[in-house]
Amino acid sequence: MPARTEIKTSVESRDGTEIAYWTSGGGPPLVLAHGAPADHSRWRPLLPYLEQHVTVHAIDRRGRGASSDAPQYSLEREYEDVAAVVDAVAAASGEQVDVYGHSHGGIVAFGAATLTANIRKLAIYEGWPVPDPLIYALPADVVRRMDKLLAEGDRAGVVEALFRSVEEMSDDDMSALRSAPSWRGRVAAAHTVTREILGETRARLDAEQAAKVSVPVLLLVGEKSTDPAKREVGTVAAALPDARLLVLAGQQHIADILDPENFAKHLLEFLHRRALRTGGLSG
Repeated sequence: MPARTEIKTSVESRDGTEIAYWTSGGGPPLVLAHGAPADHSRWRPLLPYLEQHVTVHAIDRRGRGASSDAPQYSLEREYEDVAAVVDAVAAASGEQVDVYGHSHGGIVAFGAATLTANIRKLAIYEGWPVPDPLIYALPADVVRRMDKLLAEGDRAGVVEALFRSVEEMSDDDMSALRSAPSWRGRVAAAHTVTREILGETRARLDAEQAAKVSVPVLLLVGEKSTDPAKREVGTVAAALPDARLLVLAGQQHIADILDPENFAKHLLEFLHRRALRTGGLSG
């Protein structure tokens, strides 16, 4: 099997921040937006199952990897970042672009879909605006612990504290996460965690904005996940013109890297079959 190659490209977002993305594979374009904390390397377990079918464009969200940052953080700027990458990929490929966002990346992908007409289909895994975004807030003691760990230079401890607090991960799953190729990128992005969680607490579902997301949307949840986004999936689906729900049996919040082959099958089935016009939630 030939060695895989990645090509780095950068695009300027609306506020001047340089957003990098890494291209690999072949086929119709698919933009990937990772969650917090991570960089584009988060996707490496999944990529072998996608690159045979699609051209992947994996974003380094602002503040990490090969992307630059801005003095002040705003969730809305991240919407613009993803939209800028989508528009650049659409211009280069001459076709509309599919987008998959995980967790925080799902929230910003949702926002990007209100800013550009170049998205064909959107898949989101446990990350979307909700009626009461305070459900995304971390307990105050967890934030204090992460701030203390960061001040002490224990960036890995910050990442583990995040995953332990938002997801009841087993020791085996935590060990698998630590051994994944993405772990180094997660640790490097540890300083972005609290600002992004704060941004999520302002990600309120707005019916008028949701109506602008007229493309087919797949909302994914893990059967065993305790992520707060999961409890509002029905409300979100009902607010979208064309949404369907997929429950990933036996999975938690990161099935796309812990069970990448099966996850890729579900994602590619949604992206490549005829769009379903369900008018709301479906199985």
